[in-house]
This record gives sequence, C-alpha cells and structure tokens, in this order.
Amino acid sequence: MIALADCNNFFVSCERVFRPDLEGKPVVVLSGNDGCVVSRSNEAKALGIAMGVPLYQIQSLVDKEGVVCFSSNFALYGDLSDRVMSILRQHTTHFEQYSIDEGFIHLDHVPEAEQKAYCERIVRAIKQGVGIPVSMGIAPSKTLAKVASKYAKKYTGYHGVCVIRTEEQRIKALQSFEIGDVWGIGRRAKTKLQAAGITTALQFAERSASFAQHLLHKPGLLTWKELRGEDAIDITQLPLKQSITTSRTFAHAITEQTLLEEQIANFCAHCARQLRVQRSVCQQLLVYAHTSSFRSDVEQHYLNEIITLSVPTANTPELVNYALTALRRAYRPGVLYKKAGVVLLKISAETAVVQDLFDEKDRERDNRLQRVLDHIDDRHGKRAILLGTQLSALHTSDDTTNLPVYKNDHKSPLYTTDLRDIITVKAK
Repeated sequence: MIALADCNNFFVSCERVFRPDLEGKPVVVLSGNDGCVVSRSNEAKALGIAMGVPLYQIQSLVDKEGVVCFSSNFALYGDLSDRVMSILRQHTTHFEQYSIDEGFIHLDHVPEAEQKAYCERIVRAIKQGVGIPVSMGIAPSKTLAKVASKYAKKYTGYHGVCVIRTEEQRIKALQSFEIGDVWGIGRRAKTKLQAAGITTALQFAERSASFAQHLLHKPGLLTWKELRGEDAIDITQLPLKQSITTSRTFAHAITEQTLLEEQIANFCAHCARQLRVQRSVCQQLLVYAHTSSFRSDVEQHYLNEIITLSVPTANTPELVNYALTALRRAYRPGVLYKKAGVVLLKISAETAVVQDLFDEKDRERDNRLQRVLDHIDDRHGKRAILLGTQLSALHTSDDTTNLPVYKNDHKSPLYTTDLRDIITVKAK
C-alpha cells in the first residue's frame, strides 16, 4: 500500500505557523509581484475567492471581509517543506517527494490493520513538529492515494487519513470523483473524456484498456490502470517538461542594463536548477524583455533572442553566459523594460547528450563543480552561493535607481532562514 501526504493549503499554512492569530480568518498568498492568488485558506475559499484570480479584481472583497494577504515567501515555504519531508522520510524505507507539499511513502513495513493508525501518528507528528496540517490517503496505487487524500482533506471524520483498500471502497470513492480532478488528467484530456460522455473517475476506470490507450495514449492508459488499483506510475520516469520558463513583470520599469542583466541571470539560474532536478539538459534558450504595451507615451521595444547550444547542458554558469550574451546583443539603452524572462527549450534527458568532437570545455569538471554548488544550496538554503551577476535581489537602497524590482508589499519575515527575523520570546 502507498500513502500520499499532502499539506493542506500549504503556503497559507506556512504563514499561519508563526501567526496563530490567523486561524479561522480568511488568508491568501499572492504570486510573484503580488499579482494573483496562489494559495487560499478554507475561509477564503468560502468567500468565493478563486485560485489564480488577480488581486485587483477582488480588492473590494478583501477590504470588506478583512482578508489577510501575504506576498510569496518561498524561502520560508521551502524550509518548512524540507522539515515536513524529513519527518515523512523517517517513517518509511521508500519515500518519493512529488512536489513542495506532497510526498509518497510506501507502507510495506506496516501491517494493513495498523496502517491508518500509523499514518494518523505521522499527521500528528508533522502538526506538532512543524505546525503544518497534513492530509493522507492510503491506497494500492499513487493515483488512488491522491483521491483518498482529497477525501481526507474534505471530511474531518477521517481524522486526516482516508483509506481505499477494498473494491467496494474504490468504487464508492471514484463514482463521485470528477474526472477533471484525477491526477494526470489535464484540460485537454478532460475535454476528450467529457466528449465521450465520461464525467467521473469511475466511468473512465470501467472503460476498456484499448479505449484509454486510443483516446489518451500511454499516460492515459497508466492513469486507467492506477484507478483500477495497479501501481503503474513511477514519478521518477514521468515525462520531462518540454520547456522551462521563469519570467517576471517588474514593479518599476528597468532602464539600467546591469540591473536587467542581473534579473536575466537570476531567471536563468532558476531554470537551470529545475533542469537538474529532473535530470535533464537543454540545447536552446530564449531571452526576452519588453516594454509595457499599456504605455503609449514611451518607446516600445520587444527584445527576443534565441541561442542554440552546440552541446546540451544544465550548467548554470554556462547557461547564464549564453543568456547574457543574447541580452547584450539586443539591449537598447534608455528603453523602459517592464517584463523579462528566460525560456529553456529542446530539453532532453542528461543521459542522451551527444558530445561535440570539437568541444573545448571540461564538462566533467564543470559538472562536478555544479554538484558541489547544488549541495551547498541544499544544505544552507537556496541562493547561498550566487554568480556575480545575480545580485539584484540584494538591492535594498531607498535610492530611486534601486527601487525594489518586484512588488511584495505583504511579505512576511524569514522566520526560519534569517537570524534577523527569528521570533523574540519574552518571559514574564
């Protein structure tokens, strides 16, 4: 049996760990630049606040209902995630982290009759040790475990843990589970299934294997098998992302070339790290920056440069060098750049790299150095070591030339990753 641990409203829960006064109040966390809602408390959901809605569209509701807003604090969220995953690892011999707030643990070492109680103890340990509420689903497959975790999250009677073990439990769980909510069923797959008259997970699971294969190809067949109780998905072998993007709209337009270069370097470094996490490399990168299309009073410019590499790589310094070369080639002085980004393309597995006979780089040495740098970041926090061109996030001056690049008017302290923000406790 497999259990999925899923942190409830994770970003909001992270903010509440150090703000217990917010329990029972509507809370939302905003995306970068305070743009859209990316996490909601149950109270915020009850007010009708949708995921992804721009803040300006709900500002009147926020003011009227006293909704507490937070800017994204990913250093805090990442640290608390590491603590949650550490506790999960202690309770299994086989752990697979799926995302920042989800992880699968295998329960082969626990007798079936004791598995629910065992997972309930894990839920309590995480709540007591980290302060994050967690829901767990137990089932024979990962997809069914995700279904079970959603029921555990929705109904308090499960005490944080829902089990799908018997055929009767599987059928009951799937017959009221919407097909679009099934793990692995995206918007296009949902549309195809609905066109075929399928609206629930059970209806899909009751169709034939050939139907699933023909309509949704191999990924759909694997999901079909999982819904029938077969553990068919290996998350380490899920398809690679075909492109990786990091982009931002700036709080204040950038005209200074060095500051724009720093932003591009940061974007590129973030993309490169995602490449290495999925053990892949890229052979092409796109760098872009443009002015605001809403400003008719300023010079318009759309910088868009593509570079194709002779040898695919995931090495941060190498990719940053290519990105900055592209930027410098097309940068136009005096232009008010409002948004910029980096896109990595032509992504393949790192094991599929074909070397260039005339390549002069010592790639084995570069890769060893990159692994050391990643290890330091993992141990001491992201951005522990930066390239010289990645210093934009450190600009704190009130001078108008160093205005904050991103809007984060509701940023919480770095409670666990910065000594200056550690909570002070006073004893009477």
